[in-house]
Amino acid sequence: MINLSNKKNSGGFTIIETMISVALFIVITTVGMGALLNGNLLYQKSQDMRTIIDNLNFTMEDMSRNIRTGYNYRCYTSSDPIIPTDDNPTILSVPRSCASGGGWAIAFESAYGDNTVTDGNPVNYKDQWIYRIDAEGKIFKATTGPYTTSSFVQLTPDEVDIDPALSSFVVTGAEPTLGDTAQPSVTMRLVGTITYQNVVSPFAIQTTVSQRLLDI
Repeated sequence: MINLSNKKNSGGFTIIETMISVALFIVITTVGMGALLNGNLLYQKSQDMRTIIDNLNFTMEDMSRNIRTGYNYRCYTSSDPIIPTDDNPTILSVPRSCASGGGWAIAFESAYGDNTVTDGNPVNYKDQWIYRIDAEGKIFKATTGPYTTSSFVQLTPDEVDIDPALSSFVVTGAEPTLGDTAQPSVTMRLVGTITYQNVVSPFAIQTTVSQRLLDI
């Protein structure tokens, strides 16, 4: 006779074990999805920040390239007005250095400019290119007169805030000097912050370019 009372139960998982397993699976999946979504968010933020930084670098490269190939650099300091006056219409085309710094704008004749006589003036002063740092911390560019507010185009994105007190153009050797073999040069320094999604990142960029056109 077979004794059935000692036969062990070889069935599957109990309902308690199943519930514990499902609960652990849900917890692990939730944590994993949270980490994945957070990583994707951080990646998107870094890409957006990279785009802003690339835009700022492009602005610096744009200024460097065009200033390098231009000539007749004129530096503006303090409250110097950019817009020419009726009694001095060609002031934009008169070279002027600001070796001590503090330049908030620079005007120059571009490589594509018209240097012929116009209306009795020695140059066409209405085709000067201008870069300026305004009081709001943005860089603007104008390539044609009359250089009103509508003539300027904003180059830096809104997330970039340039400190006008620490940023400037430094121009040396702009005035033509007899026997001077040194090339005019421009140093551009931009200091400020990038604010994106409540994260503030400071930056400082500086570069120096010399006039490509031989000044001899």
